[in-house]
Amino acid sequence: MYDSKTALQTRVQLEDFLGIFSPHFSVPLLKFIGQMLFGIQAAKSVLLTRIGHELREGTTPKKTEERLCRNLGTASLGDQIHKAVMREAARLVHRRTLIIVDPSDIQKPYAKKMDYLARTWDGSRGEKGEGLGYWGCMAIACENGGRRVVPLQFRVWSAKDPLYRSENEEIEKVVDSICAETKRRGIYVYDRGGDRIEFFLYFLRKGLDFIVRLIKTRRLVWKKHIMEVEQVARICHTPYEAWIEFNAHGEDEPTRISFGVIDVCLPEDAERPEVGGAKLRLVVVRGFGKTPMMLLTTLALEDTRDAVWEVVQGYLTRWRVEETIRFVKQSYHVEEVRNLMFARVRNVAALVLAVTYFVTVRLGLYQKRAVLRQHITNVARRIFGTPEFHYYAIADGVRDLFMRHARWNPAISRKKERPNPQMEFDFDYSSA
Repeated sequence: MYDSKTALQTRVQLEDFLGIFSPHFSVPLLKFIGQMLFGIQAAKSVLLTRIGHELREGTTPKKTEERLCRNLGTASLGDQIHKAVMREAARLVHRRTLIIVDPSDIQKPYAKKMDYLARTWDGSRGEKGEGLGYWGCMAIACENGGRRVVPLQFRVWSAKDPLYRSENEEIEKVVDSICAETKRRGIYVYDRGGDRIEFFLYFLRKGLDFIVRLIKTRRLVWKKHIMEVEQVARICHTPYEAWIEFNAHGEDEPTRISFGVIDVCLPEDAERPEVGGAKLRLVVVRGFGKTPMMLLTTLALEDTRDAVWEVVQGYLTRWRVEETIRFVKQSYHVEEVRNLMFARVRNVAALVLAVTYFVTVRLGLYQKRAVLRQHITNVARRIFGTPEFHYYAIADGVRDLFMRHARWNPAISRKKERPNPQMEFDFDYSSA
């Protein structure tokens, strides 16, 4: 297939994808969203000047940038984009699908005039750093043990925003919006940042299944004794063993682990009667270091290897899909955003979510588009071939095709494609 034909077919797929937004937006705004989705992929950037250059409208770059900037400030633009993507993605979230919640940030260390810049988290130091930027959160759906992802949410907030109350509330809003479309399906997986009594209260009140890695200072109740979680872990027998080809540093190397489960409760709390005394399970995993991995969960209700392994594999899957977060930020240079108004920054994040969904799901998962996907990745010309995590290759191929062979001037499609996920996707949901 010639590159020009591949570029045309890829653009047609993008036009069809716009159909999920048509019930939510007027024709002018729908045209703007199409231009932004095309431009972000062609430029691999969120800078409006670069996006405008790739649109090649025949007008002055300043006029194009001003028009894009004006439309980007539309109220509720980001919320409506999130709602449309979530409605499309919800059919791929089943009862046992993992929903991985991962806090992130947008670093803007040299910005001075952008709205509501606040101190962000320094991951290397494990504390708030000196740099400024915005806090955020990405939610991704993935089947247990898999690496094929379905982006659900990409929200941004600032502690300096007058409407901001707390990080807990912002993350709960993310989960609320997912629950509204998925009907509470899925298993929520959170790293040690989710070890907060407020989150446990929230998950239990909503009736959501979860897997949360605990910090060392967490206190639990075991046989009516309040103990630190490490003490409970020492008591827990780990009779099951497994070899895995992955470790916490993202390297593929054989690692032998052992794991087991024990009944626990959260400490009694008079102010939180719905949480106090709730029966949970603590899954203990040894083999990753001197300190065992401790996972609090509503799952593994049976003391069988398969039941406990589902929890262990669920958390290990979270490690594997962390690369998706890096893919989003690196492929589209999200931290290059330079919009002065915070509302526009939030809308940019929503547009990046839509682009990511198009690449990872519309192009990356549909079985009927396997031939087109292969041609796109071939355009990227990877020296060592296309790896299992092929989204970088797809993004690079789409950028090259759109830059060299395509121009965005389509008729807006209002047809909303609804294929059967059991027939159209690369992986099987029959066990979900």
